[in-house]
Amino acid sequence: MGITKTEVFNLEQNELAEFAKALAHPARIAILQYLIKHQTCICGDLVNVLPLSQSTISQHLKELRRIGIIRGNIEGPKICYCINAKIWQKAQKMIGRIFSSMKCC
Repeated sequence: MGITKTEVFNLEQNELAEFAKALAHPARIAILQYLIKHQTCICGDLVNVLPLSQSTISQHLKELRRIGIIRGNIEGPKICYCINAKIWQKAQKMIGRIFSSMKCC
């Protein structure tokens, strides 16, 4: 496997690439949409909504937690997930800067 050379890119480029990598699966987009719509979620709810097993959903949640875009609070035997507003806004700003920097060709 080749070296990625991420160290030659600035912090924002690396962070944005991590967000893009974590969002690069339709199941993760569906999870985020569900969390945004419902403002909170218990992991078991996602099994009833998505055509995926509990273990697969857990893996997707783990990846979204890794970049910090969601957070989970333990409530008894369950974990309640929600959008991490601070990280969500940071991602929006980074993505927005890329799109807004484009001048018409």
